Amino acid sequence: MDLLPDIWREDYWLPPGVTWRDVEQLADSERARPRDLLIALPLALGFVALRYVFERFFAPPMGRCLGVKNRIQATAAPSPKLESFYTQRSRQPTQSEIVNLMSLCGKTQRQIETWFRLRRNQDRPCQTKKFGEAAWRFFFYITAFTAGLACLIDVSMIFKKHFIAMTLLFKFYSFKSVFIFFSLQRPWFWDLRECWRKYPVQIMERAHYWYYMLELGFYGSLLLRISVDVKRKDFKEQVIHHLATIFLLSFSYCANYLRIGTLVMLLHDSSDILLESAKMFNYGTGWRRTCDTLFVVFTMVFLVTRLVIFPTKIIHTTLVLSMEDFKPFPGYYFFNVLLMVLQVLHIFWAGLILRMVYKFMKGKLEKDERSDEESDVEEEEDNNGRNVDQGGDHCWERSKDKLNSQRSMLTNNCVLNNLTNHRESVADKMRKAD
Repeated sequence: MDLLPDIWREDYWLPPGVTWRDVEQLADSERARPRDLLIALPLALGFVALRYVFERFFAPPMGRCLGVKNRIQATAAPSPKLESFYTQRSRQPTQSEIVNLMSLCGKTQRQIETWFRLRRNQDRPCQTKKFGEAAWRFFFYITAFTAGLACLIDVSMIFKKHFIAMTLLFKFYSFKSVFIFFSLQRPWFWDLRECWRKYPVQIMERAHYWYYMLELGFYGSLLLRISVDVKRKDFKEQVIHHLATIFLLSFSYCANYLRIGTLVMLLHDSSDILLESAKMFNYGTGWRRTCDTLFVVFTMVFLVTRLVIFPTKIIHTTLVLSMEDFKPFPGYYFFNVLLMVLQVLHIFWAGLILRMVYKFMKGKLEKDERSDEESDVEEEEDNNGRNVDQGGDHCWERSKDKLNSQRSMLTNNCVLNNLTNHRESVADKMRKAD
């Protein structure tokens, strides 16, 4: 704070009447300090290295167990001039550019279009790469969700009522144990007004600190790898989401909004686990029913958490309940605007999910509207059957059935035509005989 005093002005970060001295009443180990965020960068680099090891050594065996296979891709014929145009100018040449390439390379328009289509297919990520990314995110989200639940458990309550812990250990299968588990949660888990009670003198436990650093490091690693990760149709929205999340976590940590911050992270991780697990089974072979079940559960959890609980509980808490004790200040608007950005993204993704649900109900859902497509142009190519690497076993079976039906129709037509011609020839002979 001494290095950049203007940025850390109290009227920017804290409500009127609250100063940094109020926060400093707590011991250094019991309060959030802005310099703690510096550890997020080495953590992000550590996540990048850990992800490389995971995708290199652990994801392939997991993929083989689930039947993940790379589809056979046809490669484009070597052409230095077309390759130079592809890498330096555009992956999607316009009509005028195709005409120029025709005269330059001595190829027909169809040959050039086919070459660019095959070349784009070569750059598309393979199934094992997609599976490795989904598996890495799945293990992170399930770890983060578990850590979030641990942050919200009142450990002192367990020690005071040790029989509750024994009940959890030996009777975890009963509904009573579930009720007891949630009774151990922090008071702000149920009563959101507790998020602002005694603010800013709210003790930060080490679990809260590491939960924040874990999430910050992970989203930082996603930004560091954004240029090499799979490019999806919602690439821009993903970048906005990662930036908004990092700013939200950083601001809420520095301003000691730890209670509401832990709830926001826990809420988001709950549905992300189901999404990544559904993607893992989708990339495998023979797991269609499991994938569909996970997709249905994910849809319900996503719509409830992101479109119901998040706006009616979380945003209502930060917008309305926080003002019962404080007056608006710049940080209040900044924090809520970022939450609104997340809500807009939730609505955007909910639209994609509902479109998938509609196709699922119609029996036409064959691929993820968001995760398995690189661009709208390539999606159109897939639908027209021109993309050689997107067939898969399921699409091949459909194509084979279609070809068989067309062949049978053609055979029937030929037989009918022969019978008709034979009948006409017989009639002509009978007329001539008469």
